[in-house]
Amino acid sequence: MYYCTYQSPLGEIALTANENGLSALAFQAGKSPISLVGLTENNHKFTQVIQQLTEYFDGDRKHFDLPLAPEGTTFQKLVWQALTEIPCGETKSYGWIAKSINNEKAVRAVGTANGANPIALIVPCHRVIGSNGKLTGYAGGLALKAKLLMHEGAQFKP
Repeated sequence: MYYCTYQSPLGEIALTANENGLSALAFQAGKSPISLVGLTENNHKFTQVIQQLTEYFDGDRKHFDLPLAPEGTTFQKLVWQALTEIPCGETKSYGWIAKSINNEKAVRAVGTANGANPIALIVPCHRVIGSNGKLTGYAGGLALKAKLLMHEGAQFKP
């Protein structure tokens, strides 16, 4: 496993990857920072990721195109794939995600899988809000979630 850190306009981001692709992205000031102990620093492995993150924060990128290698259950991976279908600037509810994976009754499980997403921002779990339009939990904190959604021009209730 490899890692590097990236200084974003919203704080330090830690990135990890294996030979198959990006395995984690976390805002280190959030509730779920990545432990980098025992990992090998290798900035070269993250050139493409850093370029795309810079383009995103500059407002020039709306969609990420990177090899991803998150570890999780089959259900979690299904939810995370559905998250990647939410366009930049839009938000969806947990119920919408459940319907999109053909499992309408799995709203709570979708919420749990959304919260377990290891690749924040690139797998855009921040674009999932409550059915009432209000912000719900985010590992980076609700203030960061609001900043990301405002950066993308998304509508939500404060």
